[in-house]
Amino acid sequence: MLVTRLEEYAAKYNHVKLERDDLGILVATMHTDGHDLVWGHDPEEELASLWEDIARDPENRVVVLTGSGETFIDKEGFGGMSVTPEMWHRIHFTGRRLIMSHLDIEIPMIAAINGPATIHSEIALLCDITLAAQTAVFADHPHFSNGLVPGDGIQVIYPLLMGFNRGRYMLLTGQHIPADEALSLGLINEVHTSADLMPRAMELARQLAAKPNLTLRSTRNLFSQQIRRMFQDNVGYGLMAEGLAAMDYWPSDDLGN
Repeated sequence: MLVTRLEEYAAKYNHVKLERDDLGILVATMHTDGHDLVWGHDPEEELASLWEDIARDPENRVVVLTGSGETFIDKEGFGGMSVTPEMWHRIHFTGRRLIMSHLDIEIPMIAAINGPATIHSEIALLCDITLAAQTAVFADHPHFSNGLVPGDGIQVIYPLLMGFNRGRYMLLTGQHIPADEALSLGLINEVHTSADLMPRAMELARQLAAKPNLTLRSTRNLFSQQIRRMFQDNVGYGLMAEGLAAMDYWPSDDLGN
């Protein structure tokens, strides 16, 4: 396996701040210019590559993933655009990497969801332990509510965690799920005040980091195996369906529309 070191990739990413302590706990804080992350092509491609760097660094033992400011991911910077087959091929490639590289990380991941997670919330929900601030809200803004197919993994994670009927309802109606309700539905594990969120995440990370290295890695692999199969079977197809609808929703002059 190609090995990477934190000093080689810590400054590589513009939208993620990386800090690691002596226990091997890597805190990854998503941001845009030090403030709330604004989602777009660049953050998506960075995170897909970051998961690969994290997975190849043997000194990482636990990952804590969080956001900056008051939101986890709640803002989007795509704006209006025309979709071409070439453009969607890039989105399809990156979208699959974003999910599958996340699941290929062999160490436990803790999500500290610091606020609304209404865009790509699967990034948080795929983590092994999910903690949320009281201000967190879960939804799927970019897709069905805006005329697009929810095909980039969001269609897998919500039915998996909260039941098929509840998951379909949530995605079809644009339902917003507050943190306390998300806890009762099994989407997340704990709810805390904003002040207590990161201290609790670090407390759990230290508990995990105290375990033997092979135990950590083998347990994460064991938990991820069935989930990885579900996403492998459904994300590529879902993204193709999403792209077909997107070309109708955002037609390109190059296609004669």
